[in-house]
Amino acid sequence: MRNFLIALLLTVSPAMATQLEILVDGQASGTIVIEMADDYAPGHVERIVTLAEQGAYDGVVFHRVIPGFMAQTGDVEFGVLGADMRYAGMGGSQLPDLKAEFSELSFERGAVGMARSSNPDSANSQFFIMFAPAPHLNGQYTIVGRVVEGLDILDAIKLGTGANGAVIGQPDVMSSVKVRR
Repeated sequence: MRNFLIALLLTVSPAMATQLEILVDGQASGTIVIEMADDYAPGHVERIVTLAEQGAYDGVVFHRVIPGFMAQTGDVEFGVLGADMRYAGMGGSQLPDLKAEFSELSFERGAVGMARSSNPDSANSQFFIMFAPAPHLNGQYTIVGRVVEGLDILDAIKLGTGANGAVIGQPDVMSSVKVRR
């Protein structure tokens, strides 16, 4: 009977959501935890998890940070700390681009969306975290998760001052990105 109850509880309880733990170093220093939207964007979440587990995000900078809007990172090709930052934001992974997974989720403070070109099916490795709500993005970009810990760290990330929010000088970096299941 006891084993039956345990089995019943396990099948009735909701599954734990995948989480991403990002250790940020630089002007900001601390951990941001993102609860991934496994049910809303399974392909995009799988991509981020794969790249994180491969260590591809370790050492990648926040290359585009627009005050009051968002902080962008994830360029595993050109956005690695020490690389030529003039190209940061122009690259992706060796994996194919992803088909959009738009949902009814909204771009609120702490929402995490996938960056892409003008083609809705061009997301690859880059993502952005919202400083503030941006309803004009709803239904236009795939939401992959939301920050559940570390909004204070997000707020402390070095702001961009260059063209289109480019970070000038030493950008903050994702020194380590781990997956929690």
